[in-house]
Amino acid sequence: MLKNYLMRKWSMDLKTELEKRYNVFNKYWQKYLPEGEPANLYNAARHVTLGGGKRLRPCIAMLACESVFGNVESAMPFAAALEMIHNFTLVHDDIMDKSDMRRNLPTVHIKFGEPTAILTGDFLFAKSFEAIHDLSVDLSISKELEHSLVKCVLDICEGQQLDIQFEQRKMVTEEEYINMVHKKTAVLFELAARGGAIIGGGNQNEINAFTEYGIHLGLSFQIWDDYLDLSSNEKTLGKDIGNDIRNGKKTLIAVYSMQNATGENRKLLDEVFGNRNALDDDIKRVFTLFREMGSVDYARNTALNYTKKAKETLEVLRDSEAKEILKELADYSIQREK
Repeated sequence: MLKNYLMRKWSMDLKTELEKRYNVFNKYWQKYLPEGEPANLYNAARHVTLGGGKRLRPCIAMLACESVFGNVESAMPFAAALEMIHNFTLVHDDIMDKSDMRRNLPTVHIKFGEPTAILTGDFLFAKSFEAIHDLSVDLSISKELEHSLVKCVLDICEGQQLDIQFEQRKMVTEEEYINMVHKKTAVLFELAARGGAIIGGGNQNEINAFTEYGIHLGLSFQIWDDYLDLSSNEKTLGKDIGNDIRNGKKTLIAVYSMQNATGENRKLLDEVFGNRNALDDDIKRVFTLFREMGSVDYARNTALNYTKKAKETLEVLRDSEAKEILKELADYSIQREK
């Protein structure tokens, strides 16, 4: 039972503690992902949701609830809604980015076709509201979280559109980039942390702290994700390498480089960055340039700074093992390899 594992002595090994929640959550949320007809749609939804993933957002919601000494079981429908929203965005994101791989598996649009992939994203979006309606909390809290979920999805759509538009622009400021990443990625981390604290009965100071924690963690996570896409090998990362360069995606690394490149460096970026037909050797030349200009280190240090801020926000919380795990999770956001 969920309550039993929470009462065990904690090893404080992050992987072990996250796996406990991962396993509990995976067992719980499969009830929203049954086999059904038409089989192609249901199989596509199960392909993307049960094919892997770190389940960080559900784990954050569970840990936030634990940190304010709430009943974690009551947060499970909310956690399921978050993961459904996350996977819905991945399916549509892969279509837009023309990605072939996700979690070392073919993306949904590659395996099932683009029309079914679009429907799969819509299906998961609807399922998220099915899950959140299963919350057993006061009506006022339920309505607040449902409105927050709607606002979160709207922000994600705005952030994704900004990301697309930025690909068509030569220059994007760092401030614009951070705003885009906040909307596209950090808002779901923010909602996970804040919602978990609300469901757990946290006071306003604790809820505010978790709001800031989620924002800083989400920004750090995305900046590090951008870094990984330019530095990992395809097997480690589980998705296409070099897509960001070919698509002209404005990561922080790219933004910093475009703002500071001159002469031959600028010419190389103008020729290769955003060129969908760029050769692998050209991609390597651009990434080498990113490193030589200090752009990769700049992004890494920025991610480290957001991680530090995330941990600092937790100081207002009472001491607990869940609080320590959340701190370690912040460190993990800039240490992971995928």
